[in-house]
Amino acid sequence: MTSEELQLNVENALEEIRPFLQSDGGDVTLMSIEDGKKVSIRFEGACNSCTVNQMTLKSGVEMTIKKHAPQIEEVVSIN
Repeated sequence: MTSEELQLNVENALEEIRPFLQSDGGDVTLMSIEDGKKVSIRFEGACNSCTVNQMTLKSGVEMTIKKHAPQIEEVVSIN
């Protein structure tokens, strides 16, 4: 998979989870993909101050990204 295809797959994953985040006043932005294995995202809006954003990161964002791009090993938030 090319880096462009990987980025498209990750963006598609974020589009899948975005409506759930937006329904609570939040959002997510892809910041970078490092070495084809580590994705950095930034939570926005209500997600910044949410007390469960790390749970959302692991059980929502990371799982969805790995479903679309199984080679991703880690997803981190850089807020």
